[in-house]
Amino acid sequence: MSMIRDLRAAVRPALRRPRATSNYDTTRDPSVSSAVIDCAVYREGRRVSDHCSPAEAMKRVRAEGGFAWIGLHEPTEREFAGIAQEFGLHPLAVEDAVQAHQRPKLERYDDSLFTVFKTIHYVEHAELTATSEVVETGEVMCFTGRNFIVTVRHGGQGSLRALRHRLQEDPELLAKGPSAVLHAIADQVVDGYLAVADAVQDDIDEVEIDVFSAASSRRGGDAGRIYQLKREVLEFKRAVSPLLRPMQLLSERPMRVVDPDIQKYFRDVADHLARVNEQVLAFDDLLNSILQANLAQATVAQNEDMRKITSWAAIFAVPTMIAGIYGMNFDYMPELRWKFGYPAVLVVTVAICVTIHRGFKRNGWL
Repeated sequence: MSMIRDLRAAVRPALRRPRATSNYDTTRDPSVSSAVIDCAVYREGRRVSDHCSPAEAMKRVRAEGGFAWIGLHEPTEREFAGIAQEFGLHPLAVEDAVQAHQRPKLERYDDSLFTVFKTIHYVEHAELTATSEVVETGEVMCFTGRNFIVTVRHGGQGSLRALRHRLQEDPELLAKGPSAVLHAIADQVVDGYLAVADAVQDDIDEVEIDVFSAASSRRGGDAGRIYQLKREVLEFKRAVSPLLRPMQLLSERPMRVVDPDIQKYFRDVADHLARVNEQVLAFDDLLNSILQANLAQATVAQNEDMRKITSWAAIFAVPTMIAGIYGMNFDYMPELRWKFGYPAVLVVTVAICVTIHRGFKRNGWL
């Protein structure tokens, strides 16, 4: 298991990413918000502008065609106000994008879509403990219109920079417009779910092996680790399950801002998401079973301890009873004046104790 964990840590070092930095020199262009990571205009699938403000990007789009892609990271209400006004974003969606901590969802406002994705990052750890953090969550929110897409990211994970570069290398796909970017983001998020699900499966396997091992059976296992893993799986479930309906809508229901050719690709994302959801539900059920088995083992271990204590108490009751009888101050007691009375009582006491001990041993109590 440690070999698998080491291999996973080696092949997925990029999962831990530093906080994103802006591509812009805001001192050179004060009109660009410090929350803007990247802003560009795309025409026929190719990037045709660099280092422009969102207002300049939309001005070029309206005049020359194409679409604008603006990426932001944790903008404040003040930083986002100008962009929201420029693109005509609905105030309710803007409020959700600024405050974050939203449930995955899909909302339609006139000619735009507002989509919320929960990103999941697996936290590498040498050993799973009762306080280990297994998954970290973030958010990616997308405002998708006919000629623009605005992405708002919260959290240190889920960077879209590599995705942007990958799309720029496929002009034919990027020429499909903002819906192609929305699909690529959804696909990246769900692929991240698949990777995390595989890693969590390793942790569950490790806990399961430990619970049913002989050493764990003797000590009653570690319910704290199981509870912690169950809490992390619940966090995973909160990211995956609510996204099922939005993906179904994007893959099945015609929408004006979604290219029909791109809509077919959403079906593949929806299928992958459904598979992950089934895995997460199975994780939850499996952890319930492991927890019940762990508690049952603890109960069995306690019963075994009680049987041992009871057995030894029964054995020690014999000499205690005999000593108590002969400790009474009576003159006329059987064999009280006999020369061999004391050793005879000791022999009888030991014989009775040995007999009782053998009986308990034979019955599995000792």
